[in-house]
Amino acid sequence: MLRSLAFILALLLGGCSLLPEVKDETIGWSANRLYSAAKEAMGDGSYDKAVKYFETLESRYPYGRFAQQAQIEIAYAYYKANEPASAIAAADRFIKLHPNHPNVDYVYYLKGLVNFNEDLGIMGYISLQDQSERDPKAAREAFDAFRDLVTRFPGSKYAADASARMKYLVNALASHEVHVARYYIKRGAYIAAANRAQFAVRTYLDAPANEEALFIMVKSYDALGLNDLRDDAERVMRTNFPNSDYYKRGLDRKEPWWKLW
Repeated sequence: MLRSLAFILALLLGGCSLLPEVKDETIGWSANRLYSAAKEAMGDGSYDKAVKYFETLESRYPYGRFAQQAQIEIAYAYYKANEPASAIAAADRFIKLHPNHPNVDYVYYLKGLVNFNEDLGIMGYISLQDQSERDPKAAREAFDAFRDLVTRFPGSKYAADASARMKYLVNALASHEVHVARYYIKRGAYIAAANRAQFAVRTYLDAPANEEALFIMVKSYDALGLNDLRDDAERVMRTNFPNSDYYKRGLDRKEPWWKLW
């Protein structure tokens, strides 16, 4: 039995030597040729191939003029290949290695885009998926990346678009918190509802969703018998949302407006 196994193993090992060797087509290529080939692969949508060429370029010519650009291109190629984790890792690596690079603002912007589009873009927030079931982690990280860009490079050509996306993200994140607060108040968990709504108001200033957040705070504090906090929340709400539909119908009634819902 052992002899049979040894014989089979010898045949298998011998067969391995008969397999054709895979040759590296890029041997002898210059940095310029590698970069051109990678860009051509990018243009064809062959992102895996492009990453391979860029990584080969970086490893063979780490101090050449193409190496740093290759690192940026790798992050973009992963982004286009729908590999967000790899794209973010490549972007973080570049930012750490080259914090003063002339194009580092673009890398911050790219990092923000990757997170922005990772299940948290516009279509994600208007879909039928329950917002309380969606992890807002990517949205927060997108906001942080865009904020870093706008703060550190206010004159960047990407700053205006980053600011616009930040405005959207502020309301998206506030909407998530309010959605969860609404879930709690419907179930009578008034402390949790008030805390979640308060977090939205304090963290995401000027977000339209804060109108409902303040309404939830008023209702929750009233249910808890915390009249001072209720009155403070109502005062803030009336100052910021004087024409809110939440209390319009209750102004001329004996019952407080927040008890009509």
